Parts: sequence; C-alpha cells; structure tokens
Amino acid sequence: MELKTGFRQLVAEAEARVRSIPVTELLEEEQRQGRLLIDLRDVRELWREGTIPGSAHVPRGMLEFWIDPESPYFHKMFIDPKPLVLFCNKGWRSALAADVCQRMGVENVVHIEGGFEAWIEAGGAVEKKVKR
Repeated sequence: MELKTGFRQLVAEAEARVRSIPVTELLEEEQRQGRLLIDLRDVRELWREGTIPGSAHVPRGMLEFWIDPESPYFHKMFIDPKPLVLFCNKGWRSALAADVCQRMGVENVVHIEGGFEAWIEAGGAVEKKVKR
C-alpha cells in the first residue's frame, strides 16, 4: 500500500497549526492550576507507565465525542472552559488531537512538546494508575 500522506507529514502539518508548550512550563503544580490536562494515551499505557498527577484520561478515539455537547458521549469535564493541555507519549497524537480541537472551535488548546516521555525526562512526577 502506498500512502498519499504518512503520519509524519500529518503530525508536522498539525504542529504548524497548533501551539505546543515545553514541559518546563508545567513542571510546578501551580503552573498547571486552572488548566485541564488531558492524557490521550491508551489505558494500557497509563497502567504500565502512570500519568501526570491531576490529569484526566480521555481515550484519543473519544475526544471529539466527549468535547461536543451535541454528542451522546459528551462529558461534563468539558462544561467549564478551562484551557486544555493535551499529551500523549511522544506528542504526535496530541498534536493531531489539538488540531482537531481547534477545528471544532476549541480556542484555548495546546499540547505538550515531546509528550509524556519529555515529562519523564524532565523529572516530572508520575501518578500510578491501577486497573479497575
């Protein structure tokens, strides 16, 4: 199969349209206050690696449905228009997701440059997640 556009190009195009923030902007808890951190990774990644303390888990495949008040899957966490900070493992899925959010009309959305891997490398705290 020959693709017209590969994932690298899709991510690069999304990154050109969205704002990314460095981990250093979020390392201290008070810098995260007033923002809604959204972990887009698969739940198995959360169980295996943990997450950023205070973040909410939104499976990447459900983000658009949880944000849209017209969706039967709308989630109440999106009623309060806090700035959204999206992250995944490397920053690829979160760049694509931030781009989609902007297209949906979410104005105050960014993604973490380098994702959860950058968070770990910078010494960020990790909260363990357990299977339910």
